[in-house]
Amino acid sequence: MSRSPGRRRTLCGALAVVAALLVAGCGGGGAAPASNAPAAGGDGAFPVTVQHKYGSTTIPAKPVRVVTLGYTDQDAVLALGTVPVATSEWYGDKPGALYPWAASKLNGAPLPSVIPSSDAVQFEKIAALAPDLILSLYGGLEQADYDKLSAIAPTIVQPAGVQNYSIPWDTQTEVVGRALGKQAEAATLIKGVRDKIAQVKAAHPQYAGRTALTAGWFSDKWYAYSSKDQRGRLLVDLGLTVSPEIDKLSGDDFGAYLSFERPDLIDTDALIWVMFEPGQEAKIKASPSYATTKAATQGRALYVDSVGGTDLDAMGGFITVLSLPALLDVLPPQLDALLDGDPNTNGPALPKTG
Repeated sequence: MSRSPGRRRTLCGALAVVAALLVAGCGGGGAAPASNAPAAGGDGAFPVTVQHKYGSTTIPAKPVRVVTLGYTDQDAVLALGTVPVATSEWYGDKPGALYPWAASKLNGAPLPSVIPSSDAVQFEKIAALAPDLILSLYGGLEQADYDKLSAIAPTIVQPAGVQNYSIPWDTQTEVVGRALGKQAEAATLIKGVRDKIAQVKAAHPQYAGRTALTAGWFSDKWYAYSSKDQRGRLLVDLGLTVSPEIDKLSGDDFGAYLSFERPDLIDTDALIWVMFEPGQEAKIKASPSYATTKAATQGRALYVDSVGGTDLDAMGGFITVLSLPALLDVLPPQLDALLDGDPNTNGPALPKTG
């Protein structure tokens, strides 16, 4: 199942649902007023207070029943040694909604339950799980939904100023580390991945000054991801340039639909297409004006099946503290093949990950 680019969760206003939540809600800890005070508790100490876009949330004790509603939040939770009781399905139809890089962290624990993706938050199912922490960092909860979830358990959304579905992987890991009382461990994980990104960038000085773009095919249209999105942000971190015009067209969103009359907007030195459904590659190649681009004439396009079973799958959107180490091993050789401008050059074949 794939999320359309502009998808947002809608409000659920049924009074019966609200009443049921107030009865079923266990373990308090709803939103506290916004504050500039430092978070309570040191590493491993509780209570802990986490600031976010809707104020602040206090977690009274170490969480053991974590529900992740953000589509990639489970990766950071697992990286820090906690197995969620439930995750949210995004795409890929994976057991427990876990890709191989996350499933390897179960260490024999049962798979999380999966909350099927829906436009409405499934409050009753979440309440029935008796969570003591709800995370929606890589998500887009509305205030009203957040308030209802906070009646069930302490709920944390993305920090203020972070767009929906756009939280950086390192910020996501940092927030999860604070919520779980593992700030030092989170900082160590973040540093390790940042160091690897820096090493890849240093080893590829040829990326400087070259343009790159990650794009998709939605509603029979091109869709470009901006540098505010995880996919575009990674390209920038590696030293490549995402067009400022794409960022401008994206506005407050993480990307923008593009007109077939503007092939110049995808006419980059390296173009990565992420595909969520069969047949999209053929549709992209047959789209009007695509044949005029460097992607078509110079072999500068990489078509990534986001559920293809390789470490490149992460480019579909699962760019996390767990997926990045392997992704950073396989992405640069693919970029190198695109940037040489030779249509006969292909990146190395990728082994299947399961």
